[in-house]
Amino acid sequence: MRNIFCLILTGILAIIQACSPSLARKPVFDVLEPASVLTLEQDTTIVLVRDYFPSLDKIDRTESPHLKVVPYPGQDTVMLILREDTPLMTVLHVFSKGQAGNIPVRKMTACTESSPRLAVFPSLPDTDALCTIRLENGPATLYLFWQNSLVQAVRITDSYNVLLPGFTALMDRSWIRIYAFNDNGHSNDLLIPLEKGRPVLRQDQISRSDKQAQIMYQVFVDRFYNGNPSNDRRINSPEVHPRVDYHGGDLEGVVLKIKEGFFRELGITTIWLSPITQNPYDAWGQIEDPKTRFSGYHGYWPLYITKVDERFGNEQVLEELLDRAHNDNMNVILDHVANHMHINSPTLQEHPDWVTSPVTPDGRPNFELWDEFRLTTWFDKHIPKFDFSRQDVCQALSDSALFWLQHFDIDGFRHDATKHIDKLFWRTLTRKIVKEFPERPVIQLGETYGTPSLIGDYVKKGMLDGQFDFNLYYAFLNATVDPEGSFINLWHELETGLMQYGYHNLMGNISGNHDMARYISLAGGALDRNENHKLAGWKRNIGTGDPDSYYYLAMLHAFNMTLPGIPCIYYGDEIGMPGANDPDNRRMMVFEGYASQQLLLRERVKRLTSLRRTNLALLYGDLFPLHTSTNVLAYVRIYMGKAVVVCLNKGSEFFDMRSLRLPFDLNPEAMIPYMGETVVAPKGFTIMVIE
Repeated sequence: MRNIFCLILTGILAIIQACSPSLARKPVFDVLEPASVLTLEQDTTIVLVRDYFPSLDKIDRTESPHLKVVPYPGQDTVMLILREDTPLMTVLHVFSKGQAGNIPVRKMTACTESSPRLAVFPSLPDTDALCTIRLENGPATLYLFWQNSLVQAVRITDSYNVLLPGFTALMDRSWIRIYAFNDNGHSNDLLIPLEKGRPVLRQDQISRSDKQAQIMYQVFVDRFYNGNPSNDRRINSPEVHPRVDYHGGDLEGVVLKIKEGFFRELGITTIWLSPITQNPYDAWGQIEDPKTRFSGYHGYWPLYITKVDERFGNEQVLEELLDRAHNDNMNVILDHVANHMHINSPTLQEHPDWVTSPVTPDGRPNFELWDEFRLTTWFDKHIPKFDFSRQDVCQALSDSALFWLQHFDIDGFRHDATKHIDKLFWRTLTRKIVKEFPERPVIQLGETYGTPSLIGDYVKKGMLDGQFDFNLYYAFLNATVDPEGSFINLWHELETGLMQYGYHNLMGNISGNHDMARYISLAGGALDRNENHKLAGWKRNIGTGDPDSYYYLAMLHAFNMTLPGIPCIYYGDEIGMPGANDPDNRRMMVFEGYASQQLLLRERVKRLTSLRRTNLALLYGDLFPLHTSTNVLAYVRIYMGKAVVVCLNKGSEFFDMRSLRLPFDLNPEAMIPYMGETVVAPKGFTIMVIE
């Protein structure tokens, strides 16, 4: 207990230093965002401590009450070894310049129905507590963190009143995190935002800098809206099929749609722009069926990595776009390509040794070997891959990313090809961001196809905030499109993600993207799951198919909007634009002449985004399953006693939500329908709220 008290006192001193104007330039620990959780998946784990505290310049020592900590070769690196008495939850103490920070550490284990469960409720009127934590399936050991300080580790039976010292009110925004475990496994984790030391209870306390509050819309710039025909520059070559030539969309088109209120009316809080850097003016690549080469309309072949493509606009237009978005209380993030550049780029002409070999060690062409040689493979012959095992390459390319933050008021990045880039780059870039912009909330989301373990390995405070959850999207696709699909498998994937990334993760939950066939065409049967989706788009006109596809797409939106993470709408998915894989999924956006089913879908998406923006249970609530079967999935999210209950029904029979048993003694009679009815119709969903 004495050690815990000393650590708390040390943490208090660190906070006071960080908040004091005279010492604000020299805080030791980043107190603005808590360190990410360190998950141990094996007996021995190598840990780079700066992954959790990227702003640290020097680490004096690292220790743990329940782990053997062994110094390891490499700067700020330790080896953590499990002991026989290591519990499921512990802490890693990090010391620097006489101050201490704490990293939550958990052993990965499977959860069961009897694992402990936590929810946060308002405190009773006759107490001084900030809030009350209620426990089911107890007793359990509870770990409570404020920022990067372990405040309490205590055994509880059913409830716990949270008390914090008054100095926590010095910070405009801080965080409480709570975990629990017992012999049956881990609990969910709680995240409680504080404003001036008091729990956030109202929507008007949320700002666009709160990362959990984002609703993202992916704009494919060339295919969105042509706001300035004078900058159109098609290749217009018989070698280039019109579908893969430039269509004229530009940044001025995005500005016009912001001014018209398109994004505001849809409920969007973050616009994700596809790459806007200068791409080549000529055609590259080649396919034989149909025989065509390609333009760089997509933006993923950067020629100049710090210049706005003149076909999309210029720096002044980008600045106007950012100003107008921010005035509408929206963020803007840029799609950043670091993995490669076009072969004719001046950077590669000057540094031909910066790229990996186009030949594998065993003599094969090193192209599109996504998993076997993921850190060296080239995506195509005309876009050589950078060698990010080199420090000079990481420094130069991270400076190129930093350029956009230094010269423009952007709010973050979507990073292309994350798993193909060495972690050295992500650490280098993120450290530069937190050092140069310590008060600026910069969100970074990655793109990785792979296992949850691989994806999660990049999701740390010293690298990325989150990644797009393709596994969860495909689980929903399989559950709803495959005749043998089941929501049981969908729940398993969702639960796996919650355990891997946390219950308050910043993973992107997508309706689709520019690299996959449109969901609505698969759900409607216009596109067969087992056919070649790229070839199909070239060979026939892909539509929506069965009209029921609109109901399934609405269900996907409802699922994404009610999960932890960041819901992301691929442009046109709010109206059910059809399409096979690229380039067919990159048709020009449609803004008028909607059919009645499209109008209905768009209105349902608006209702969903409105609920997401205004109900804190969907931003900070924890998720608990209520019913899981082949055709029905029901769950509830709870925050401060308020709840949102969601039921998806893909079957052919009605489902009565009155049969659901709610956790933590929530009263089912208090459920108020928000969308849908108490009895959920086939191919439908219902969302109910408890105020």
